[in-house]
Amino acid sequence: MARRRIAFVLPVYDEVESLTAFHAALTTAIAERPDLEFELVYVDDGSRDGSLDLLLELREADDRVAVLGLSRNCGHQIAVTAGLGAVGAADAVVVMDTDLQDPPAVALELIARWEQGADVVYAQRRTRRDSRFKRTTAWGFYRLLSRVASIEIPRNVGDFRLMDRRVVAEVGRYREHDRFLRGIVAHVGFRQEAVLYDREHRHAGRTKYPLRSMVALASAGIVGFSTAPLRWISRLGFAISFMAVLVAAYVLYVRVFNPEDAVPGWAFLGVGMFLLGGIQLIMMGVIGTYLGRVYTATQNRPLYSIALVARGSAETDPSSR
Repeated sequence: MARRRIAFVLPVYDEVESLTAFHAALTTAIAERPDLEFELVYVDDGSRDGSLDLLLELREADDRVAVLGLSRNCGHQIAVTAGLGAVGAADAVVVMDTDLQDPPAVALELIARWEQGADVVYAQRRTRRDSRFKRTTAWGFYRLLSRVASIEIPRNVGDFRLMDRRVVAEVGRYREHDRFLRGIVAHVGFRQEAVLYDREHRHAGRTKYPLRSMVALASAGIVGFSTAPLRWISRLGFAISFMAVLVAAYVLYVRVFNPEDAVPGWAFLGVGMFLLGGIQLIMMGVIGTYLGRVYTATQNRPLYSIALVARGSAETDPSSR
């Protein structure tokens, strides 16, 4: 009987300081399962620090390693998508980062739960050794997302997960550019279970998710899986209109019954004008975000371009997807 095949999709962006240690930890972990066949698909997301050269060296030393080099930096979610499209006939796929915050040994727990019948096994953070700011903002984001999203997206869960090949095939059908993979996987459905784990510190280097990237990912999650911001605009408009009616009634009352108390309200009018102008611009920005996603989708451009594919002893020409 042929051994079942597990593929790891490992996005890499400027991780030259961590790659060697990560690869050693991962190979040590999977050595505990000689009954399975493994492929390690590293996806270089346009690194500028020599990560791609190091990955090619790892490939020379380990024939289980496959390397995809994207033509430019496309972002973490697109890099993972490229890896999922390259795993071939794997029975299951594990997605994880290469900074050693997600311990490779936990991947074995994901595999064991999959063997028990789960289609998706996501690693849920029991504790995380991040800054207070990052923990607080992550808590706020997941709390907000759970309230507004049209589907249930697990809290304290990143992209570290295992997916059965059926789930991978379904995820591949989702081609939106502003990708939020943990939402896409939740939307696909199937039997999904959690494995709790403790997230570690980065092995080396700096986070590749600065505040700007975290805000962009949060926006993709909220806008991509909820129309609540559009409903909020309508509710805010009704609330402001109601307040305007109350103010107009008050002004009319003073003018009719207490004209001696009427005071020119230039300051009030000025503040109100700028307040309403700012609210209108915010509303237009929210609507523009949704329209921008529609515009990007109608362009139907490739999600990524591959500059290099190195698998086994072969190195193929680039292609686009």
